[in-house]
Amino acid sequence: MNDFGLKEMQEMQKQLQQKYRDKWGDLSPDIGRDMLLWMMIEVGEAADIIKKKGDNSIMNDEETRNHFLEELCDVLMYYNDILLCYSISPEELKKVYLQKHNRNMKRW
Repeated sequence: MNDFGLKEMQEMQKQLQQKYRDKWGDLSPDIGRDMLLWMMIEVGEAADIIKKKGDNSIMNDEETRNHFLEELCDVLMYYNDILLCYSISPEELKKVYLQKHNRNMKRW
C-alpha cells in the first residue's frame, strides 16, 4: 500500500480549489489566515467527538470512527490549503520538520 502524503493531498486540494475558484477566490496569505481559523474549528469538532463519544466508541463503533476520521480529514484539508496559501511545498516542510525533530530529540 502506498503512503498517502502531502504531495498527493496538495494536488487534490489544488483540484478542489480550482473547481470552486469563482466561489472561493484565489489562495493567498490573506485567505490563509481564515483557513487557519477554520482548521482550528475542525480540530474542535474532532475533540468534541472524543468528549461526547469517548475513545472506546472511536475505536469500536464504525459510525463514530468514520465521523471522527471525516473531521480529521477536514483538518488536513485546511492544513494543506494553508500550506498552499503560503506557497509551502512538501519538501520545504520536510526540511524544517526534520530540523525541529532533531532539535526536540536533543532537548530533554
